[in-house]
Amino acid sequence: MTSPITTERHGDILVVISNSPPVNALGAAVRQGLDAGVKEGLADASIKAIVIRCDGKTFFAGADITEFGKPMQEPGLPTLLDMVEAADKPVIAAFHGTALGGGCEVTLACHYRIADPKAVIGTPEVKLGLLPGAGGTQRIPRVAGVKLALQMTAVGDPIPAKLALQAGLIDRIAGDGTLAEDAIAFAREVADARPLPRASEKTATPDPDAVAAFKAANAKRFRGFDAPAANIACVEKATDGATFEEGIAFERKEFMKLMMGVQSAAQRHLFFAERQAAKIDGIDPAIALRGIKKVGVIGAGTMGGGISMNFLSAGIPVTIVEMQQEALDRGTGVIRKNYEASAAKGRLKPEQVEAAMGALSPTLSLDDLADCDLVIEAVYENMDVKKELFGKLDAIVKPGAILASNTSYLNIDEIAASTSRPQDVLGMHFFSPANVMKLLEVVRGAKTADDVLATVMALAKTIKKVAVVSGVCPGFIGNRMLTPRQVEANKLLMEGATPEQIDRVHVEFGMPMGPFQMSDLAGVDIGWHRDPARIDSIRDALCAEGRWGQKKSAGFYDYDEKRNPSPSPRVAEIIEDFRSRSNLPKREITDEEIIERTLYTMVNEGALILEEKMAQRASDIDVVWIYGYGWPVYRGGPMFWGDTEGAKKIVAGLEKHGFTVAELLKSNAESGSRFK
Repeated sequence: MTSPITTERHGDILVVISNSPPVNALGAAVRQGLDAGVKEGLADASIKAIVIRCDGKTFFAGADITEFGKPMQEPGLPTLLDMVEAADKPVIAAFHGTALGGGCEVTLACHYRIADPKAVIGTPEVKLGLLPGAGGTQRIPRVAGVKLALQMTAVGDPIPAKLALQAGLIDRIAGDGTLAEDAIAFAREVADARPLPRASEKTATPDPDAVAAFKAANAKRFRGFDAPAANIACVEKATDGATFEEGIAFERKEFMKLMMGVQSAAQRHLFFAERQAAKIDGIDPAIALRGIKKVGVIGAGTMGGGISMNFLSAGIPVTIVEMQQEALDRGTGVIRKNYEASAAKGRLKPEQVEAAMGALSPTLSLDDLADCDLVIEAVYENMDVKKELFGKLDAIVKPGAILASNTSYLNIDEIAASTSRPQDVLGMHFFSPANVMKLLEVVRGAKTADDVLATVMALAKTIKKVAVVSGVCPGFIGNRMLTPRQVEANKLLMEGATPEQIDRVHVEFGMPMGPFQMSDLAGVDIGWHRDPARIDSIRDALCAEGRWGQKKSAGFYDYDEKRNPSPSPRVAEIIEDFRSRSNLPKREITDEEIIERTLYTMVNEGALILEEKMAQRASDIDVVWIYGYGWPVYRGGPMFWGDTEGAKKIVAGLEKHGFTVAELLKSNAESGSRFK
């Protein structure tokens, strides 16, 4: 097998080069090649300095995470980097692209660092529930200080080369496109420098105020996660007077604790799940795609405007249609306002705002959609309305164009049947706000053509969405699983629980909000029949009194002028009234029962979705719930969490409350299998 590492002599400089596509991951073969390459330079008396760089689009962009959980092949990265740092000849890291994770740690073990001006460097391991495990938490604070070390390790966002230079994390920035040559010249400059600067020999200055401020500023972001606290503890260890060796031992202990924990397993599961979701079973990945050069959006409300922004931001022109000029003007005004708000925060340049708005064509005529390659409707959620609209589009839009519905619940096959081209119809369920939320459920109808589905899945990447394929069923994947949670939450109110207890249990579980908080935020009146005299449920009673949620300062909670919630005595009266009229005795509801009846039922519904093949794989369901509904990342999604809880435990909990258990879930309980 050919080694991914080669060496080149440039006079008295040896360049060790990695070429291991796609991202030069630090797998066993790369580590072994680096070990041999550096030792070659050290053993050759004619070599004065060694440069480590990479071919391809990037420097080492991290570890090979497929090796996680498997026996480590020697040399391990910590051993390799200790050898590099201990070298008696200067070793220079020359990096471009992304020096991430282990790649960042490689640069820190080298004596000098030079970067391409467009390069970034960072330690994103925390996003996989881990920490830099090859000395990163000990070397970064010694080289660049505590503040930057906390940000890099516990938050995990990479920093650009310019900032790294200012912080002392790198020594020099190369000319644009001249990294290889500049690195060799730099190596000659420092070839005779002694003593060699070693990060492990530097002292990290304690900064308890910075640590306290960092913890306070990120308390909400870090809630529920184990890895940020471990990263912070390791950075603090580097400053508490411990030797480098003691700090490394502490880092290794914390790393292994995280590696063996459920949270990192969950976050690594999501890493692979997101990538797997983009693959469509049964379709050739090389299938020819339809060109999408112009998009039409029907509806300029919150959803239609947000959908339009996705395409405008990607440089795809949009024709947006409304029925009334006032609604059209209001919608386009909101789009501009959103872009200008981003520009005010420095996220966009003024010329980018104008370019996006210049690519938007507002109109009151459906006929102006005739030349669009994709048309997405975002109108009122009513089947008759949508069928009439698609019938009109069928006669207007050019042959071969894709027709998509943003419906969150309705039957795509029924909508498609209102056209003469059902093969060109599918669902594109965006989540609100559509210009912010990453999830896109792509609903494959019974007659949806393969190239249509493949085109939209590929387009999702262009507009920076995480797309998941769903079959046609009520609510598709996400909203279908939301239904049993909401049904049981309402039943629990009738039996003795309070909205605040049920919501607290969900928030403590890690959800951003509970079922009733979510209802108040979205609007209690959504889907209400609008007849104040017809009161068949607690929700009907709230709506009849104008308690429509936060927008009315009253819903399941009372709200002050800043929309801070408090338990509502009036809601308690309404619940008690319904309970009395239903002859239901009030009883104590435990937190455990709330979990079993609102979350176990979701896992059960997910199992039914898999049985019916409405989702391609269990991990797709996890992606939907993490990116669309705020399921806690560190729990890996409802199906991963179900496996973590154990199928036997979930089946027992469901049966205890009289639920019908999905056959797949029963089978997993009997065999000890996991969802696939």
